[in-house]
Amino acid sequence: MRQKRRLALAVLLAAAGLAIATYPVRSTWWGGWIGAIAEAGVVGGLADWFAVTALFRRPLGLPIPHTGLIPRNWEMLATRVGTMVGDRVLTREYLAQELSKLDVATLIARAAEWASRRDLEEVTRMLLGWVARELPSTAASEIVTRLQRLLVTQPLAPLVAAGLELARDYGWVERASGSLARSLAEALERSDAQEALAEMIDDLIARYRERTAFYPRLALGLADLLGFIDRRRIVAALRAGLAEAGRDPDHPLRRQLVESVADLVVRLRTDPALIARVEGVKAELLGSSLVAELAEEAATAVRQNLLRDLARPKSEAVTWLADRLEQWREALVEDAALRVDIDHWVKARALELLDRYHGRIAALIEQGVRALGPDGAVRLIEEHAGDDLQYIRVNGTVVGGLAGGALYAMHLVLRLF
Repeated sequence: MRQKRRLALAVLLAAAGLAIATYPVRSTWWGGWIGAIAEAGVVGGLADWFAVTALFRRPLGLPIPHTGLIPRNWEMLATRVGTMVGDRVLTREYLAQELSKLDVATLIARAAEWASRRDLEEVTRMLLGWVARELPSTAASEIVTRLQRLLVTQPLAPLVAAGLELARDYGWVERASGSLARSLAEALERSDAQEALAEMIDDLIARYRERTAFYPRLALGLADLLGFIDRRRIVAALRAGLAEAGRDPDHPLRRQLVESVADLVVRLRTDPALIARVEGVKAELLGSSLVAELAEEAATAVRQNLLRDLARPKSEAVTWLADRLEQWREALVEDAALRVDIDHWVKARALELLDRYHGRIAALIEQGVRALGPDGAVRLIEEHAGDDLQYIRVNGTVVGGLAGGALYAMHLVLRLF
């Protein structure tokens, strides 16, 4: 824009210089004609300079009325820009029409074909690392607080049933059972855990003997005395069973857990007593601050474990998520009907959001313009329209000179008569 200002100033100074240069020969017809062109060009250039400058500031700082129009009227300008763009340009019908032209299915297919397994793993690792490092430690408790407010009037049993059903359909229950079995087996390899479990077995046997009759209690005592009840063997057998369950996806224990989850889903939807108990537990949890504290501690532990897992070359979390993303990617590439369904779903949700929030577009644009302030509005308009405005000054000088030359030519012609 500075170059265009220099150009406009140079044209104006050229006109002024031409007027001065032709002053000695003003008495001749051609000298008067050239002088009239130059003088009219100076007048036109100065007039347009004043008009352009008056839009943004006071010319020469003088308090001339109706100057500095944009800084003085920027709030009204913000309102009118918001109304014009939000209510007359970006109308609901126009946006809906443009949305209907967008081929979401094709975009999804191209993105799915472009992405590779390595890309999915890199993006997954980057996102998990960002989440583990950047989320504040209080995020878990804040999420729990928001969920508590949301669940006050929302029945909990159907949500739990839907979540369990989703976890079962995607194989999360089997994976969680395997991970839990492996974790317990690894924990039982430690001597302190074995001692703790042995104490628990002793306590259970003691409680059972207290509740049984004389002869069963006597038989248990003799078996313990003769060494038939070997706590280390029980712990070892339990550890071996858990390790086997962690390795074998078809282990009966894991199959039984999946079947139990399926049965629980049905009961959460049909058993009034269970539904009432779930609602009672919900009421207790919503009124307690312990849940938020536990969630924060659990989130801290999950974050630490996730960071340790991501530090490994072969991250289990990254591999698992990348496997699922790869399955979805292949489904998107191969299943055209799925892409069409996603296209319809995305557009339907977008139209719902458009109907809900279209009225706020004008207000949003107005707030954006207001946030610029008077100086910011001036800078924005000068940056985007400054070149054209400087050409107005150039055109004013040229057109003014041509008009002056035409009038002087008419004067010369009339003098002949």
